[in-house]
Amino acid sequence: MFTSGPMIASLILSFTDYSIIQTTHGVGWANYHDALHDPYVRTAMRNTLIYTLISVPLHVIVALYLASLLARVGRGGGFFRTAFYLPQMSPTVVTGILYLLIFNGSFGVLNAGLRVLHIRGPFWTTDPTWVKPGLALMISVWGVGASVVIFLAALKGVPQHLYEAAAMDGASKWRRFRDVTLPMISPAIFFVVIINTIAGLQTFDQVYTAFFNQSTPYGTNASLMYAIYIFQQAFTFFKFGYASALAWILFLVIGVITAVQIVASRRFVYYEGQR
Repeated sequence: MFTSGPMIASLILSFTDYSIIQTTHGVGWANYHDALHDPYVRTAMRNTLIYTLISVPLHVIVALYLASLLARVGRGGGFFRTAFYLPQMSPTVVTGILYLLIFNGSFGVLNAGLRVLHIRGPFWTTDPTWVKPGLALMISVWGVGASVVIFLAALKGVPQHLYEAAAMDGASKWRRFRDVTLPMISPAIFFVVIINTIAGLQTFDQVYTAFFNQSTPYGTNASLMYAIYIFQQAFTFFKFGYASALAWILFLVIGVITAVQIVASRRFVYYEGQR
């Protein structure tokens, strides 16, 4: 009712010029044609894809590293699990504000730390080259808690006798991690990659909070994400029909990327008990 209903409604609206304030007319495929030739659509989609390609691997690596550390902790493990997960509970708007405080090029916390090391940090929030890496670094690391818990559960489920057998064969720690740990937790990695890819392609809250405000209502080309462009078309310009078409294009893109990941998983993901 609350998901499929609006989806069907938006599909119907995507073939109209619905704008609330004017009479609605059917326009056929015009909205989709305009979207394919809209330079801002290409810019927003490119930004979103680049951000996702940076943020998802970074998220997985950081989460897996922290989970590996937690797996070795005895007493106090519960405290650290809670500490890593707490940022996940904070509102996404807070993450956008923290991004401005940490990544400000002139007085941000990150660049202040880099100056101590005699490294000149970039202008993360204004340099188009560093906007998306900075966002990926902040959002991926800040919201890593849920994935840490998933990876920790997967690591706890790896049979110890496999490590013992590998050690007896003379395998190094790296070989044990590559040949035992990664295959055994590959379903968890696959799940985290899928979920975070979908989330990355729909990134909105943090970026909108950080870059789209009263002084810069339209943000910058480097910070324009696809979901933000949909929001602008709908609630700034009242082009709800066009925004619906953009939303369905994003839905199809996510569907194709997810399908490719599922097909690729048949080669890289190992499920216990399969032959």
